[in-house]
Amino acid sequence: MAGPAPTYQPTFSEAQLAACRALLRRQSAPQAQAYRAKLVLLLHADPRLDNEAAGRALGKHANWVRYWRRIWVREGFRLTDKPGRGGKPALSPPGDGDRQGAGLRAARQA
Repeated sequence: MAGPAPTYQPTFSEAQLAACRALLRRQSAPQAQAYRAKLVLLLHADPRLDNEAAGRALGKHANWVRYWRRIWVREGFRLTDKPGRGGKPALSPPGDGDRQGAGLRAARQA
């Protein structure tokens, strides 16, 4: 290992490991979740693996490994992102009949 042991060293239950293995067996698993599942299995196999080595093994940056280790220690196990606000709609929904399309006209005038 290149340096000191990582600050965050998450531990995973057998159920969590089984969920990761099942996700990786799926034909159409979301790529981001698949990488996180691979990281879980990698860290379970060698918990003292440093962030740089784990990142190299998965083709990710060490900061990405550090981020997910911290999430799993502080917030608990998850493979998905937190739900966010999402994007704001470009046009307002149509209102009553006489103002239908007003959002589109306003957008074209701007």
